[in-house]
Amino acid sequence: MLYTAVPQFIYSMCVTGSRECIVVYCGRVPYLHALELQMKLCEIKKAGFSRDVLLLLEHPPTITLGRNASHNHLLVNESALKSRGIGLFHIDRGGDITFHGPGQLVGYPILFLQPGERDVHRYMRNLEESLIRLLKCYDITGGREEKFTGVWNTKGKLAAMGVHISRWITRHGFALNVNTDLSFYDLIVPCGIAGRSVTSMQSLLSRPVDISEVTERYIPEFSEVFKRKMVRMNEQELAEEIRAYGVTPVEKQIADGTVV
Repeated sequence: MLYTAVPQFIYSMCVTGSRECIVVYCGRVPYLHALELQMKLCEIKKAGFSRDVLLLLEHPPTITLGRNASHNHLLVNESALKSRGIGLFHIDRGGDITFHGPGQLVGYPILFLQPGERDVHRYMRNLEESLIRLLKCYDITGGREEKFTGVWNTKGKLAAMGVHISRWITRHGFALNVNTDLSFYDLIVPCGIAGRSVTSMQSLLSRPVDISEVTERYIPEFSEVFKRKMVRMNEQELAEEIRAYGVTPVEKQIADGTVV
């Protein structure tokens, strides 16, 4: 059953004032590059960097398996993925298996959750709410399924979610199907949920949707739900912020498997 009502607790967060949140649109980014950037941002936040960050981007075709994933939900072998240029990564977010690719808006909030926000369930529902509000801008009905995370429509799942939270700093996030080639989902059991379909904004509207417009429309919805004051930066400006904190690169940690 699809639930479209807003849970009452979503807007009961006790957040003092509006914290600043840098928002950066990164374009199409290889998965490991985005992972490295998330790790660097988490490190500077642990070192005292006060502003939160929202990364918005697309990925080349990529399949990721979360902490709870079953390899049985990957329906082809890894050589078949490689022959099609599809990346495969085991990562530390929650959830099962999912697909990322062109035409999909991916959001990675790097937030330090304040005392009134420190509820993982509430955080997930707020991520859903920000996307449900965005879909409403396009007259698309988005809602929740009682047993599953993400954003759903009667035609299928529109957005997948999986997060990692350490010391109340968030990473990973959501993937919203805008103009996604849905045939890629034939390679997996999406989110490990058998018998359930996926859909996209393009499929529901019967037309392509400008992903840059979707990105722009998402930013105020995120701001309103999470009570953040959004500060726009480009990638170079964000890189300068990171360098100012002197964070040690994590490429080697990623390569040798000590960070996933």
